[in-house]
Amino acid sequence: MAGIYIHIPYCKQACHYCNFHFSTSLKNKKSVIESMLKEIQIKSIDYNDIIETVYFGGGTPSFLETFEINKLIESVFKNFKTSLNPEITLEANPDDLNELKLKELSNSLVNRLSIGIQSFIDKDLKMMNRSHSSKDSKKCIEIAVKYFNNISIDLIYGMPDSDLKSWKYNLDLAINWDLNHISTYALTIEPNTALDKFVKKNIIKPLDEDLVFEQYRFMCERMSNNQYVNYELSSFAKQGYFSKNNTAYWLRKKYIGIGPSAHSFNGVSRSWNVSNNSLYIKAIESGQMFLEKENLSEIDQYNEYIMTGLRTIWGVSVRYLEEKFGSNYSRHFKNKSQKFIESNHLTSSHDVVKTTIKGKFLADGIASELFLINL
Repeated sequence: MAGIYIHIPYCKQACHYCNFHFSTSLKNKKSVIESMLKEIQIKSIDYNDIIETVYFGGGTPSFLETFEINKLIESVFKNFKTSLNPEITLEANPDDLNELKLKELSNSLVNRLSIGIQSFIDKDLKMMNRSHSSKDSKKCIEIAVKYFNNISIDLIYGMPDSDLKSWKYNLDLAINWDLNHISTYALTIEPNTALDKFVKKNIIKPLDEDLVFEQYRFMCERMSNNQYVNYELSSFAKQGYFSKNNTAYWLRKKYIGIGPSAHSFNGVSRSWNVSNNSLYIKAIESGQMFLEKENLSEIDQYNEYIMTGLRTIWGVSVRYLEEKFGSNYSRHFKNKSQKFIESNHLTSSHDVVKTTIKGKFLADGIASELFLINL
């Protein structure tokens, strides 16, 4: 089984925290979509894995017309072998989802929405330079639940000047709608973003890390009390509604990237398309190589398994390490993980090592200490 990720490189405006590839100009949108359709055909040649997920990310996929979204989905079905009922997710902004658009999408092959709410507090949205208001968000969700059962929303915690009260307000609104999936992310300051510049100029002061952890710990407890499973560090879902796309990524299944800047993974190597719309179009039209590639060494694969495993409820299997990589790798992992087990950041049961709530918040840092540089 494998997935397809389709990167839509357009947004109405630039969010201050975002470092993904996008453009606010639509002048070559038609050509980009035509190039994506060609790329789908190219990458389907001699590809035999069954596609079980299609994920529209970005950028802002809901910026496309519904007929454009349908055309890309139909091309996937035409060129690839797909499972009986693949999960097809569309990332969307609240201000794009009026009742007409939601009705159109519900009649398309899209069967899951991922809505970028980020916050229900207007001052937060203004600081992030989001294109919607809290009123837009609430109205969007009220309409969306009439047309879709499988809905996820994104929320961001660790906002400057935020506290537990404001974070509780955001969480409780989401929980009260009884949404089946909620993704939460700590606000991060990415290099070369507007937020990065504001912090360096002391216009914005990041929230103290202890307060960020306090919000994370509160969230874990509150979500658990409302029957949400924290199946991955940033992902909470009701039983039966884990994102198949997210799960496949964290379990290191194969995926194919379509569109400018999109990444692909085949189990042993990664590749990525050029992060420039015009160059992407030219490359596809000329039939030249339009991607860069990185072959993953055995050590790279081990490190990635550790990193992804510690972020999930499935953890890291010592038996799998032994079978896949050999005794030197499993021994290294057991030796290095022991201090984190003793400090209650990790727990071990039946040869499977997982993060505790205390450790989950630091999962990436812990993983880096368990990595191998040289064996």
